[in-house]
Amino acid sequence: MSSSNQNQEGLQRSLSERHIQMIALGGAIGVGLFYGSATTIQMAGPAITLSYTFGGFIIFIIMRALGEMATAEPLSGSFSAYAYRYVGPFSGFLTGWTYWFLWIAVGMAELTALGVYVNYWYPGIPHWASALVALVLMVAVNLVNVKAFGEFEFWFATIKVVAILGMIAAGILIILGVGQAHPQGLSNLWRNGGFMPNGISGLVLSLVMVMFSFGGVELIGITAGEAENPQSTIPKAINTVFWRVLIFYVGAIGVMMAIYPWNEIGTQGSPFVLIFDRIGIPAAASIINAVVITAALSSFNSGLFSTGRMLYNLALQDNAPKMFARLSPAGVPRNGILVSSSIILIVVVLNYLLPSRAFTILSAITTFAMVITWTSILVTQLKFRKSLSPDQVEQLTFKMPANKLLSTVALIFMGVLLVLMSFIPDMRFALAVGPLWILLLYLGFRLKGSR
Repeated sequence: MSSSNQNQEGLQRSLSERHIQMIALGGAIGVGLFYGSATTIQMAGPAITLSYTFGGFIIFIIMRALGEMATAEPLSGSFSAYAYRYVGPFSGFLTGWTYWFLWIAVGMAELTALGVYVNYWYPGIPHWASALVALVLMVAVNLVNVKAFGEFEFWFATIKVVAILGMIAAGILIILGVGQAHPQGLSNLWRNGGFMPNGISGLVLSLVMVMFSFGGVELIGITAGEAENPQSTIPKAINTVFWRVLIFYVGAIGVMMAIYPWNEIGTQGSPFVLIFDRIGIPAAASIINAVVITAALSSFNSGLFSTGRMLYNLALQDNAPKMFARLSPAGVPRNGILVSSSIILIVVVLNYLLPSRAFTILSAITTFAMVITWTSILVTQLKFRKSLSPDQVEQLTFKMPANKLLSTVALIFMGVLLVLMSFIPDMRFALAVGPLWILLLYLGFRLKGSR
């Protein structure tokens, strides 16, 4: 097999530029934008647009840090592989297993939520049945080859993008008064307590929820190991992250708040449904429900892809059982995908037997895992750059701008996020569970080393 379509790890380079672009776009747009945006709006009011703008800038810094390494060394293990190589074996172990568990927990949540969405149309179908069908379908897609995964993600992301652009366009028509007695205008953005009704504290605290709505965008780094031309496609995808945040988050949410008073958003259902209803589109609720099901399947599909590749790379690092280092004839880390999906399925079934507290724990670890992953990317990039000679730095094709300054700013913000989490009751649990997770992994790492 030629090296042109196979990387040094043995994985197939079959993801085209259109796949990478839409995977990057889909990773930044989740179910939270359709149903969860109301929560962040209630925290900061119209000023939430500032939170999403600033959060998008921080995510752009993190992605540029990851992009510098991913284009220089395009590996499927991405930040775990880089942490192992440039920070140390435990860093690679911690980052890899934390990111693996993050997607396991996300997968559990998405499959559980999927049952709720399906019940909107078919109340009689049990949740476990919807979860099982979705799991079998997505596992089958991931086992075919990486191109099948990319193709599904391309169309999943396309559906989400079309829905959001449609909502923005419909909202602009309403604001301009097209087909109505008089223009809506923009006055709702400063009425009802002003642009920043909950003051600076509401704006700052909203940053916690805003940042975690961007979780998944780092998936671009995982795809680098199987991209046809990572030196070209990865930079293009990363450089558009910030503008996509402005369009799909700031644009969509800004339109929502211009049409409806910020303190009423979420009280009468999804803002997307309300806007489509208002311009006379029939079955608006069913359309958005279909889009949200697509978003949930997309997230689960990405989760299976990520967990399989992360276990594969951990095995190459000798940080996971060697069975995960074997590839199928199609170049897919089959064992990692099957084991990960089995764990997700078991926990989805147990969800109906265990107290809800179990999922609170999972959510807390997931929240903390985001900070660990992003922090690892930033620290590793600084170590990576330090390891290079001046000549090697000059040869980098996608350099991190203002290297130390921007990485340091983003690292400080990660620390600020942890502090802010202590002021949000639902997030405090993460601050207790997170260190226990790190301790558990450290003990596992030491036990592995003693064998």
